[in-house]
Amino acid sequence: MSTNPSETARQLAAAGRASDAAALLRSAGDAGDANALTELATWYLAGMPVPRDLPAARALLRRAVEIGHADAALMEIALTANGSGDTTDWAGAVSLLTRAAATDSLAAQQLALLRSMPLGADGAPHAIPAPLVLSETPHVARFPGFCTGEECLHIASVAAQMLQPAMIFDPRSGQMVMHPIRMSDNAAIGPTLETLPVQAINRRIAAATATDVAQGEPLTVLRYNPGQQYRAHLDTLPNEANQRLRTAILYLNEGYQGGETEFPLLGIRLAARTGDLLVFDNVDARGSSEALSRHAGLPVAAGTKWIATRWIRTRPITAWELSDQERAAARA
Repeated sequence: MSTNPSETARQLAAAGRASDAAALLRSAGDAGDANALTELATWYLAGMPVPRDLPAARALLRRAVEIGHADAALMEIALTANGSGDTTDWAGAVSLLTRAAATDSLAAQQLALLRSMPLGADGAPHAIPAPLVLSETPHVARFPGFCTGEECLHIASVAAQMLQPAMIFDPRSGQMVMHPIRMSDNAAIGPTLETLPVQAINRRIAAATATDVAQGEPLTVLRYNPGQQYRAHLDTLPNEANQRLRTAILYLNEGYQGGETEFPLLGIRLAARTGDLLVFDNVDARGSSEALSRHAGLPVAAGTKWIATRWIRTRPITAWELSDQERAAARA
């Protein structure tokens, strides 16, 4: 096996020896190996190949940061702000980012962007743009200039390396297959990658949707190339108690052709500009799926379309819960 503890641990885990692998990483961490500490922390966060333990992951990241691991520092900052494994501490996360920015250029860029945002002490916005109401029932509203071009570019850059073709689990084959409705590349910005600028934007979306930030699913970036589209659909989920109450779509760029957002039953077709936010209700006054909210992302004719979507639930939900639900569905 490799002499690199992290690589050896991965080999042990692949061979079904997760306990031995975790013990090796812990031993290497005790000897001052920050990479081993960070590796084990990511295992505890993912819940693979060891059971998920968010507080343990946070403790391991703290030790790695103390040794000087830059990636561990950025993960700790994100988790501190979103409260994974502990209470939400926005001020503490900003303090950690300020400290990291002194030696890490990526942290410095994030801090500069954060400081350009007019925020309260809890990361909530001082104000949001006034909405333009496109439909009263169901409620559909556009917030022009909701985000700056720099903020939109940051969101796209966080997700860019994770983008993959949209897939869906096929219960008949037990395999992931190409999504039959959503033809795009997509990536969800999970808890460890939620930079403070991303989390500040999520708080801004919460204000625009009159919900708590904890009700939002992870911000999901979608990239549409020529010919790709999102066929007409509803965002509500079948047999789901914690329903998707509202949808917020942030348009990250402009200059492409086609790709409008259409509500065919409402006679609405929107060609948004960079930084615009579209918010609409997915359920009616009784909490049932709202048929009139059926919408589509029309085919892109030329150029590339980038958007970021945040689905807002009726009650708080975490990415960790969603991950567990996806695993349970895959096993069913």
